[in-house]
Amino acid sequence: MTPRPDSRPFSETSPRPVRTGGRDEDAAPAASPGAAGPKDPAGTADPAGGKAAAKKTAGKKTAAKKTASGSGGKTAAKRTAAKRTATEKVVAKKAVAKKAVAKKTATKKTAGKKAVTGKAAAGKAPAEKTAARKVAAGKTAASEPVALRQDEPLKDHAPNWPGARPPAPRRSDDAPAGLGVGRAAALDPGERQRLLHGSHHDPHTVLGAHRVPGGVLFRALRPYARSVAVLAQGVRAELHDDGDGLFSGVLPPAAEPSVPSYRLLVRYGEEPGEDELETEDPYRFLPSIGELDLHLIGEGRHEELWRALGARPMTVDGVAGTRFTVWAPNALGVRVAGDFNCWDATAAPMRSLGGSGVWELFLPGVGAGALYKFDITRPDGSHTLRADPMARRTETPPATASIVEESAYTWHDEEWLARRAERAPHQAPLSVYEVHLPSWRPGLTYRELAEQLPAYVKDLGFTHVELMPVAEHPFGGSWGYQVTGFYAPTARMGTPDDFRYLVDRLHQEGIGVLMDWVPAHFPKDEWALARFDGTALYEHSDPARAEHPDWGTLEFNFGRTEVRNFLVANAVYWCEEFHIDGLRVDAVASMLYLDYSRESGQWTPNVYGGRENLDAVAFLQEMNATVYRRCPGVITAAEESTAWDGVTRATHHTGPGGFGGLGFGFKWNMGWMHDSLEYMVREPVHRKYHHNEMTFSMVYAYSENYILPISHDEVVHGKRSLVSKMPGDWWQQRADHRAYLGFMWSHPGKQLLFMGQEFAQGAEWSEAHGPDWWLLDPAYSAAGDHQGVRDLVRDLNRVYTATPALWELDTDPAGFSWIEGGAADDNVLAFLRYAADGSPLIAVSNFSPVVRHEYPIGAPEGFPAWREVLNTDTARYGGSGVGNPGPLKADAAPAHGRPAGIAPTLPPLATIWLVPA
Repeated sequence: MTPRPDSRPFSETSPRPVRTGGRDEDAAPAASPGAAGPKDPAGTADPAGGKAAAKKTAGKKTAAKKTASGSGGKTAAKRTAAKRTATEKVVAKKAVAKKAVAKKTATKKTAGKKAVTGKAAAGKAPAEKTAARKVAAGKTAASEPVALRQDEPLKDHAPNWPGARPPAPRRSDDAPAGLGVGRAAALDPGERQRLLHGSHHDPHTVLGAHRVPGGVLFRALRPYARSVAVLAQGVRAELHDDGDGLFSGVLPPAAEPSVPSYRLLVRYGEEPGEDELETEDPYRFLPSIGELDLHLIGEGRHEELWRALGARPMTVDGVAGTRFTVWAPNALGVRVAGDFNCWDATAAPMRSLGGSGVWELFLPGVGAGALYKFDITRPDGSHTLRADPMARRTETPPATASIVEESAYTWHDEEWLARRAERAPHQAPLSVYEVHLPSWRPGLTYRELAEQLPAYVKDLGFTHVELMPVAEHPFGGSWGYQVTGFYAPTARMGTPDDFRYLVDRLHQEGIGVLMDWVPAHFPKDEWALARFDGTALYEHSDPARAEHPDWGTLEFNFGRTEVRNFLVANAVYWCEEFHIDGLRVDAVASMLYLDYSRESGQWTPNVYGGRENLDAVAFLQEMNATVYRRCPGVITAAEESTAWDGVTRATHHTGPGGFGGLGFGFKWNMGWMHDSLEYMVREPVHRKYHHNEMTFSMVYAYSENYILPISHDEVVHGKRSLVSKMPGDWWQQRADHRAYLGFMWSHPGKQLLFMGQEFAQGAEWSEAHGPDWWLLDPAYSAAGDHQGVRDLVRDLNRVYTATPALWELDTDPAGFSWIEGGAADDNVLAFLRYAADGSPLIAVSNFSPVVRHEYPIGAPEGFPAWREVLNTDTARYGGSGVGNPGPLKADAAPAHGRPAGIAPTLPPLATIWLVPA
């Protein structure tokens, strides 16, 4: 990937809109009560402000669930309905509590100034308690600011929304004791502080049910609740209110030695029985992640990491919910915040699982479609709200919350997968159509693309599509190359199952799917991977090595086993979960060299004094070896622009430099692309001075397994579209364009062409509007010119696929032989391609505007006549119609050192292909 001026992190290119479904720690401050809400990037006031957080959250959650159920088939309608009901019930409770509080506070004034009367005076809550309830309800009067305890430092709670202090849990030291329930020993003040602050490493030892001398101790953390009761063995036992949302009590011992099964009855209403919610206690469940998982994570060898980390719906002990797990080894504590708890993580602290660095919590009742983030307490005690690095689904940008995902997709590509590994890709036809999905036909969803893209690609005869990065990214102008959601297809066009449907439809049409993959770097957005747990976790701890000098991003620390595991498992994830057929790995050169884009003194040599990044080499070798072992038929391709030795050599084969091969299946031939385009942009009269730029590629053609790319990087940012690079008038430009494509398809290596270039789009590509499809509209006067180029591409692919000489020995020198490589003055190139059985094809390119009649071409003996199977100057392609309609007889006159020859007519600015008649 070449440097892009506009490929900066989202945070550096546009103001960050205030979240509506989650919280963003460093976003704009929340508006004061009664004032206009936070402003959007354009500066307009947010009419919602902070007035109806609970209502907005409930609506957003419902919308997310509708999206999930519409695409997923089995996103569990019953569970979704139950979850929605529970959410609405909580919201209703808060609304009732808010009304009661508003009524009481409306008559209540500063203590000692006015007397209260009647029922409002009885049972009156302290001012701070009333204020906390108001905050919990999501609204305060403009004239009555929230009263927060001054003896509680801000860091005691995670922020609930940008710039605002969190609601303080209700303190009720004067509440009546639970009847028939013994008092628990007071919680150690330090432990209590850590629990409320979100820095407790094992909240399950404090919360939940535990056998103690004299009975069973129950403790729950339920902020804003008025009472909590335990329902066990047909008995309801009210727990004592310990303040700060903590409730506890000791029940007499049960007959059995184990802790009895129980549920919690949580009341938010003023009166007994009002706004009660019966629920499971998250702190009664054992860890739902296995020891083997933790062992493999610690070793950096968990090849199915997405099954162990992240948010995973499951049933534990007969209770449906979601297990949340996250790797944050340096955090003091981690909590789960989401739309299911109004983005207040106080009551959902996670436990640390030994020395693995993994935090875990099973939340009953939370299912697919729920929005969430992790509230992480950094080593300095501050809090940060982070999206899940392992999230398998995300909100649509600019929103940043992760979404609990459970696939319900049923695949129908068994035939494709079974056939995929039958033949080595190097010995098979491979022509690739590169696509930027959001702009191919802007506005289409994955499922709508699935009804148009496969048919279009199949009609043109491409064997594969390559999708520019589909992993979630915050800034559309990065084209997907600055990823924040490595395990989530971008939500811009639908759900993960919708993306599966697109891949499935392509496979059903016989089209392979390659995907750009970006393991080199990631953006600095403060809600994503950068300093994830308050330390340099995914990036290198040395700032000089962490900072990517070209793109304002951070480089992965390939020397850390857990980071390598994160990336290796990610490569496997796309291939196994989404049936991707190949990964084109972006920016490999920037990974391989410590001094990449760095001046002397800005980098440190490796242990051998060299500039090779040994950690990156080991990572790439591991990734390739793992993908090829686990996923038969899948290929990997490196965008690598240097002369690194052994990019496509097997990892166990050591090269002359002492390194094993990197293990890629293919490498993009950036040298061929730059050299050949440098030749083509010249006026024909000057091309003879640059003839070697068209022949030099054959000097190293068999050093690697190559793909010849005319990619997005070459038709954007002032580089001009392919046809616009060509010199001369419009006819000459199109002729050169066609001749170049004919040369490219016959040159050893596989072909890749970016969208829009197949019909000679004149304008540069822009992600804002995509290809200029209107050029093909019959109502446009020049539509035939563009349709002609597209017809040529279709025929190139048709003949290419049907001619083994053009692909069967792509990586074998025996498959190629020069006929004429030195005719610089004529601007002519001629060579032979051979199939494994010896079947030949002659390719001749005339990059001069002069028609060359009866041009002598040496031919292999044993073939008495030859016929033209492709001519880029054909009239229906928009050419002049010069060609060789009849057979060309081979004569005994030697030519070009061969015992026989033919004398075809060479059309101007054209390529012709000849095969034995």
